[in-house]
Amino acid sequence: MSNVELVRQVYDRFAEGDVAGVLAMFDPEIEWNECPGFPYVSGDGQYIGPEAVTQHIFAQLPEYFDGFRIDIGEIFGDGDKVVMAGHYGGRWKPTGKEFRANATHVWTVQDGKLKRFFQAADTATIINP
Repeated sequence: MSNVELVRQVYDRFAEGDVAGVLAMFDPEIEWNECPGFPYVSGDGQYIGPEAVTQHIFAQLPEYFDGFRIDIGEIFGDGDKVVMAGHYGGRWKPTGKEFRANATHVWTVQDGKLKRFFQAADTATIINP
């Protein structure tokens, strides 16, 4: 399986609600970089390991969003880097407003596992639609 196919699979599992399947694709020491513009993100937004990602990111999504989704525009890569360019969508619970915001993810793949995640997202559009 190519690195692009691996990353595509993680988005498929996320869309299906298969969080355990997503976490199984992570390196035990995955470095996750979430945009500090989200209110549930502490400090610089960096978390290490699947448990930290689950607690600080995945578990927070239902608290702040209804119908949160990732709309993939394209996925492409070269070597160990894979990029997803697309949009986040859903409803921001604190305001009750729907949003569609730019989102880009850069993944680093190592030995068939997702080793690093870097997010760039238009958090202003999400929390102030």
